[in-house]
Order: sequence, then C-alpha cells, then structure tokens
Amino acid sequence: MFPPSRPDTAPPRRRARLARRVAAAMACAAIVLAGGAAGYGVWVLRASRPALEGMRRLPGLEAPVTITRDAAGVPTLVARTRPDLARALGFLHGQERFFQMDLLRRLAAGELAELVGPAALDLDRTHRLHRFRTRARAVLARQDPADRALLAAYTAGVNAGRTALAHDSFEYTLLRIPPAPWRDEDSLLVVYAMYFDLQDADGTGQRLRAALRQAWGPEMAAFLDPELTPLDAPADGSTATPPAMPAALPARPSSDTGNAAPPAPERGSNNFAVSGRLTATGSAMVANDMHLGLMVPNIWYRARQVLRPAPAAAPTLDLTGVTLPGEPYQIVGTNTRVAWAFTDGYIESGDLIALDIPPGDPGRYQTPDGPKPFGMARETLCAAHETCHPLTIRTTIWGPVNGQDARGRPLVWHWSAEDEGAIDYRGVRALESAVSVRAALDAAHRAALPQENMLAGDRDGHIGWTIIGQVPRRVGLDDRLPHSWADGSHRWDGMLPPADIPEILDPPDGRLWSANGRVVGGPALAVLGDGGYADGLRAGRLRDDLHARDHFAEADLLAIQTDDHATVLRPWQAMLAAAIAARPGRADLAAMAPHVAAWGERARPESIGYRLVRQYRAHALAIVFGAYAHALPGLPGTPRVPPRAAWAVQRLLTERPPALLPPGRRDWTAIDDSILDALAADVRAAGGVASFRWGAANHVGIHHPLSRAVPLLGRLTDPPDLPEAGDTLVPRVAVPGFGASERLVVSPGHEDTALFDMPMGQSANPLSPYYGAGQEAWVDGTARPLLPGPARWTLTLAP
Repeated sequence: MFPPSRPDTAPPRRRARLARRVAAAMACAAIVLAGGAAGYGVWVLRASRPALEGMRRLPGLEAPVTITRDAAGVPTLVARTRPDLARALGFLHGQERFFQMDLLRRLAAGELAELVGPAALDLDRTHRLHRFRTRARAVLARQDPADRALLAAYTAGVNAGRTALAHDSFEYTLLRIPPAPWRDEDSLLVVYAMYFDLQDADGTGQRLRAALRQAWGPEMAAFLDPELTPLDAPADGSTATPPAMPAALPARPSSDTGNAAPPAPERGSNNFAVSGRLTATGSAMVANDMHLGLMVPNIWYRARQVLRPAPAAAPTLDLTGVTLPGEPYQIVGTNTRVAWAFTDGYIESGDLIALDIPPGDPGRYQTPDGPKPFGMARETLCAAHETCHPLTIRTTIWGPVNGQDARGRPLVWHWSAEDEGAIDYRGVRALESAVSVRAALDAAHRAALPQENMLAGDRDGHIGWTIIGQVPRRVGLDDRLPHSWADGSHRWDGMLPPADIPEILDPPDGRLWSANGRVVGGPALAVLGDGGYADGLRAGRLRDDLHARDHFAEADLLAIQTDDHATVLRPWQAMLAAAIAARPGRADLAAMAPHVAAWGERARPESIGYRLVRQYRAHALAIVFGAYAHALPGLPGTPRVPPRAAWAVQRLLTERPPALLPPGRRDWTAIDDSILDALAADVRAAGGVASFRWGAANHVGIHHPLSRAVPLLGRLTDPPDLPEAGDTLVPRVAVPGFGASERLVVSPGHEDTALFDMPMGQSANPLSPYYGAGQEAWVDGTARPLLPGPARWTLTLAP
C-alpha cells in the first residue's frame, strides 16, 4: 500500500530515495505481472495443443478411426466409411486450425469485426452486401443428401475436436472473445471466402475499361487494356491479333496528370502436366503451385485419407494432398489413379450492370419485364466490445447495388458467386474417386466452386484441362464493358451445360499448362470470357521450359516450379540500359549501369541489377499508364495498372509516338526522366546502389494475422523474414506475404516418388512439436516427399 497523499515536505534526498523505492516496487510488480501473464500464456499454449496419442471418443463414428502422424505432423487417417473420414478430418481441423476456419467464415459473411474489432468494419460492410450467410443456408439445403451427410459429420468432428482441447487456441484469449461452434453452413462460407480471394467482387476491371473508353475513345481503351497480346501463351496454341496502336489521342479537357498504382500481385497459380509418353513410368505427371496470400498457419492442411472397409481389405479410396480447413474434401492431390491441380481461371464470372431509373421514380429500375421496385435488405454490423449498427442494402433481381457510374446510374455486379448453384459438392466428391482423366473432367463439370483451371493426369498417361465450376451463358456481353440489362439484349441465360464447356484432352505434344492467362482462344475464349487474365509472362516461361525437354522426372517439374529466370524482362533491361547511356552526366545513373549490364536475368536475392530492372518497369507502368488513367470519370481512387497494360506501355516507350503523348507531358524524354528520377529516389532511400539488392525488397513476409497488432507475438509465431528468390513475373512466384502456398509434383500410381512442400507446416500452435516444419525447405525450394513419413504418434478415435 502507498501512504495517503499529503504535501511533499521531505528533503530532496529522502524524496529521491522514496522515488527509487516506488519505482523499484512498480518494476517488481510489473515483472510479477509480466511473469504471471507469460506463465498464463504458456499454459494456454500447452493446453490448446492437439491430442497426438492415445484414444479419444468421437460420438457418431461407425467404427474406430486410426490417425498416425509423422515427424512433420502430417496425418494418415484410416477409416471404414467416408462419413467417418469426414468426421475424423473435422476433429483434426477443429483441434489444429479452428481460428483460421473462424476467420474464413467471418470474412465471407461480413462478420469479421465481431471477432477482431472495429478495424474490420469497412471490410465487413463491403462483404455483407452479398449476404453470403443467408445464401449459404439456402444453398446448403439444396446439396445432395450424401454431401449433407458428409458436412454434418465434418461439423460434428470439428466441434468435438475443438471442445476436446483443454483450452481454446490462444487467439481467443488475446481477443477476449469465445469461439462460436461450427455449423454446416460455415463450410459453404469458406467456399465463399475463396470466391472473394480469387475473383473480382465488384466489377473493378469493367469500371476501369468503361472509364478509359469514355476518356480516350474505344481504340485507345482497347490498346491500353488489351484483351489479346503477343505475350499470351495459351495451351491450345491459338494465336490472335493484338489491338492496333491508335493514330492519335482525342482531345481531353484536362491536362492534369498523375501516376497509377502498380499492378497488384496476381491472385493465381501455376499448374502443368506431361503425358505418359514423356515419363519413364508411362503415367502422366502433374505439378501445381497455388499462389495465395501467405499467413500463419498456411491455408492448407496436408493429409492422407484412406478408406478401408475391413481391417485386412484393400483400400477403396486413398487420397493424398491438401485439404482446406473448413471443408471435408481433398482440394488437390492424387487418389493413386488420377492427380488433379488448380489455378485461378479468370473467366468472366461476373458482369457489371448499369441500372436505368425511370424518370421521376428513383425507387424503381427498368427490367425486361418493366419497372421493378428496389428491394431492401436489413443487416446489422457489430464489432467486438462495441455497439452494433444497422446496414440497409438495396437489392435487385440481379444482385445488390454497389456503386454508381459517371452518369450517376446505380451499378450492380451480377456475380456467379451469388447464383443459387454457386456451390455444389457432388463433382468434388466424384473427383476424389475418379479413375481416369475423362472421369475427372466429367466430375469437374458437375462441381460448382470458384471457377478454376483444372489440370488432371492419370495412371494410364492421359492429361486434360477444363474449367471446374459453372460457366455463365453470357449474351451480348463480349466487349468487357458494363451495360444496361433493361431491354434483355444483354443478359445471362443460365449456366452452360457440360458439353459446351471447353476442354483440352491429350494434346498432340503431350504438354499442358496454365498460369492465369487465357488457356484457349477463338470460340472457346468467347464462351469463357475475360475476367482479367494475366499477361502471359509466367505461362510463356512454363511453355518454354516444358518444351526444352522431351523426358521428365519429378525433379524436372520441380525445377520448372522454382525457375526464377526473368527472360521476359529482357526488353525492359535494354530500355533501362539505353536510358542510362543517354544521360552520361548523371552520376547516380552511371553507378547503376554496370549492375544493369550484368543483371543476370534472374530474380535472386543478391542481384542488384534485377531489382533495378524490375523497379524501372514498375515505375514505367505506374507513370505511363497513370498519365492516361489519372482522374478518370466515374472511377473512385487511384486505379491499378491492369495486367496486360504492360504490353501497351512497353510499345509506347519503344515506339514513342508523338501523337499519343499523354496530356501534361512535354515529350517522351520527359517521361523517361520521370521514370529514372523515381528509380533513383528508390536507390537513395535504400542507402545507395550497393544496398539495392532484390532480397532487401523480396523477403518471406509471412505473419500471423494478429502478430502486427499484438506486441512481441510475432517473435513467437512468425518465421524468419529471410530474403527469397522469385517474383510475380517468373514461375517461382514469391513476394513478401504472397507466393506458392504449396508445391506438388505427382505421377498417379507412383506417389512414393512424388514431391511436396508448403510454408509453415501443419500446426497453428507455436508449442507444437512440428510447428513450422518444412518452412526452410519451402524457402529453399527443395521439396520433400508427398507421402507421410514413418509414424511417430498414433491416435485412435473410437465411437
């Protein structure tokens, strides 16, 4: 106890001694409190570790399930029925990944702030427009009974696994919010979360195109954001003529200018396959590295799932690959007969509708059946430890209103994610048991998921590609622009039947690839549309790497996955070298010249030249495209450079047409100076050319979702932030916090030689004996075996 307050009449020395004693007492108290908090934190971490050994009761099982884990924590589940596998997998997910699952379902439902606080309210407000929780309940009711049963078993397993822990995971202690039980509908919300992660949710690309067209006319808009370029590398070998460079710019009232934001990292992946004619075993070989935002824990959970009807019987199902916490199915991997892999499809999965409002009647909008009143949906947004607020959403027959165009017309993003058939697990379940590529493609056409490029290969050597997920039948919508749908000439006529969805089966050269660019051309491309295809740089390198050999083993496909050669940047290196040589009086540029000349064409951490070339290109895109895209009508904020605009900017800087000089710029030399000045400023900020290494900008950057908000948490949870090779322009996609969420190379029937790695391993608990297992191999690009190793722990789940 401190003495009661009274006037300070003590001599200075006595006051100083008293102050020191008080400070010492406070320091001791702080140490005790900190020690107590640390001790409690350690107890929470220990109490929330998953069960690894022994026997646990899991009500609802039809028979015991055996779970063995290897030293890296990778489980092998052996069960007698498929629902038992789902229940047991749910138990593991609930024990090891429940907080991750909680974030995913809340992200999709627009309920994230209820867990993490008001900082997430703006994101919730945007996501709640789609009312995915309400949709999830309705879509759940339409699932096949067999899938309903799997989801119910999985949910029961998740809740049993979480409640079997001695304490909930540490994140709930930090947030002071108890976890809510898992529900069947939450698994559908996890799929909706992937829709958000993989697709345009508001029509940003079509808004940008419409704004460019309004400002610069159709020819310049088509040139600046082209649909087709010579950089495309479709797997069907199709070619197409790119848009012509316009002769001149139309007059524009404003001479103001500004920069655009650099291109965002593509939400995508690589996958590729070779036929059995090109392997030693005669079996096809499939490779996949899915590029996603990287966090702690990793999005995927590895597992081998074996269905054995009787103890001595042969397996009827043997799945090895990655699962997604929140789902009872295998996402990618192998079933020993077929292997399959995904990349983001970027087909046109949505269209922007500009509503026509009847004069004097703002409460209605025009439809082919006449004017209709806007609907009103009422939601409530809540934040943890705060009050709740109402949210009113204007709805239409095509979706919620999400903005307005330059003419003030309300806009609606008509998105396949909001279709009543947006999720259908029947095809996913059929894919797990497919016995051939043909069966896998048929299964893909029965599935409804975020639309993906699916590559498959089978034990008999066949390979194939198609889009998994429903494909809209779009009418009058081939120009990638917003339209009014009031008269019915622009519309969707439901979804395409399987027979109309493009496929490639057993190509003559025995090779297939996709890397988020267009995979097909001609009529097939018109059917799929363009939802923002990548620029073809990675796909072109994959194509070239695949055609550089005529025989493949697993290590050869891994080498392609980790290829960091940036041959696509050769024109930009030449432009930068020429620009520097043209300015001999600038010492800052002269210091860059030898590094640019010896840049090595590789995205390696030690390379100074690579970072100079890469950053020069980034500034060129932002400055040149930004000069045309600045202050576009009807476009809030600063637009990002669309992926294929790089081809147009490269042509402009190479050919330097005076008639296309952007407003506000004196000449192309002045634009060159702006780009070089921006690059030089970056070098100065980094401490000079000697410090301007690629690894200083390109590093692992993987964090726990809470580690940057909670002091010192990152020291416990986050991996070392090491420099790393790769970039978004090369097959080895790696930039801070984004990259290969897994690397898989597998030949069906030969899983014993298959390769796999992923960042941060299996566990979300820092005190787990295998926390972070495999992180070093993932950074180095040295994949480990796909199949789990020898059993180190055995857990039995009993009815």
